[in-house]
Amino acid sequence: MDDDIFSQQHTLLTNLSEAKRYQYGHIQWDHHLVGIVGARGVGKTTMLLQRIKDQYGDSGKAAYVSIDHPYFDARPLFEFAESFAAYGGELLCVDEVHKQADWSRQIKAIHDTIPSLRVIFSGSSILRMSAQAADLSRRALVYELHGLSFREYLLFAHKQKFEPLTLAQILVDHVALAGSVVRRIKILPCFRAYLDHGYYPFFLEGVDQYQLKLTAVMGQILEMDLPFAASIAIRQIGKLKKLLYLISTSVPMIPDIARLSRMTGISRPTIYDYLEKLQEARLLRLVRQAGKGTVSLAKPEKVYLDNTNLAVALAQQPDSGTVRETFFANQIASALSRSRLVDEELTVPARGDFLVQSKWTFEVGGKGKRDDRIIDLPGGYLAVDDIEVGQGRRIPLWLFGFLY
Repeated sequence: MDDDIFSQQHTLLTNLSEAKRYQYGHIQWDHHLVGIVGARGVGKTTMLLQRIKDQYGDSGKAAYVSIDHPYFDARPLFEFAESFAAYGGELLCVDEVHKQADWSRQIKAIHDTIPSLRVIFSGSSILRMSAQAADLSRRALVYELHGLSFREYLLFAHKQKFEPLTLAQILVDHVALAGSVVRRIKILPCFRAYLDHGYYPFFLEGVDQYQLKLTAVMGQILEMDLPFAASIAIRQIGKLKKLLYLISTSVPMIPDIARLSRMTGISRPTIYDYLEKLQEARLLRLVRQAGKGTVSLAKPEKVYLDNTNLAVALAQQPDSGTVRETFFANQIASALSRSRLVDEELTVPARGDFLVQSKWTFEVGGKGKRDDRIIDLPGGYLAVDDIEVGQGRRIPLWLFGFLY
C-alpha cells in the first residue's frame, strides 16, 4: 500500500465541498459496481469523495485513487485493489480510470475475483469509456453526470436551494413557480452569468480564469480523446477546431454540409462522422427532424455547441438566438437523459424550434417574441428570455434550467 495515496485522500476529504450534484441522490451507491461518466470538469471527483466521506469518513475502509497518480505508472489497478481488500478495504473509488489502457479488463477482474470489495469508477473521456464499457454492461450500473443546471448554479454560486421541477409542473404552474424564485433572488443577472460561466463547477475556482480552463478542457478532448478513441488523425484536429468555431459563430445552425466541407477542408461523408463524434465527446448537440426515425441519423436538422459556455469561449459574443436555443436544448436533453429517454425525445418540428417527447412544441426567443407560429397548436409554448415571470403560454426561459 502507498501511504501517499491515503495522505492525499485525507487532504481532499478535509477540504471537500458540501454541495451535492443532482445525480448524487439517484445513484445506487451500494451496487457492487458503479460507473460515473461525464465531460471533463463536471464534478465527478467531488462526487466520489463525498460518497467516501458520507459512508466511511476517514476510517480507512474506503480508498480514493486517481489513475493520474505515479503509483499506477508501474502497477496495475488490480494489484492495488487486491492489497487494499486484504487490509480490510470495502470500497474502492477509481477516478480517471480511462487513463489505464486495459481499465475495463482490470475492473472486471476486481469485480469477479474480489467479492468483498465494491468499486465505483469514473472517467472524463466519454469516448474512451464507451469503447470499453461494453465489457462491463452486465455487471455495472453506469450513470452520466452532466454539467450544472441553472438551478444547481444558484446553489453553488449563491447558496440558494430550489427543488428540481418536472416539465409538466413548469407548463401547468410556471407563473407561481417563477414568482416564488424571483421573490428570493434577482434572477436575470444570475441567468446571464450562468450562460457565460456557470455550466462547469470549476467556476468556483475563479471566474477570471474560467475561459482559459474551459479552452484547456476543449483542447484535451480534441487533441487527446478524439485521436485516441475515435481514430481521428492528428492532422485533422485543426479542421475540427475550425468546424467548432463556425458552429459557435452561426445563428441557430441548420447545417449546410457542402459549405462546411468547403470551409473546413473536411470531406462531406467525413463531416457527418465528425459531427457524431463531437456529440459523443459532449462538445456538440445534434437535434434531428421530428418524425423521421432512424432515417434522420444521416443529417441533423440543427447543430449546437453542447452548452452555452462553450459557445461563449469559442465565439466570445455568440448570436443571442443561438445562446437561447443552446441553453434550452442542453437543459431539456440533460433532463431527458436523466429519465433514460432516448435522444429522439428532443427533435425539430415542422413549426417551432423544438418538439419535446412528441407532445410539446416550443418556440424560443426574446421578450418581444410573438406567438403567431404556435398559438393554434394544442401543446405550443414560448420560452421567453429577459422576463422574470411569464403568463399563459409565455414561460421564462430561465425556468427550464430547473429541470434537474
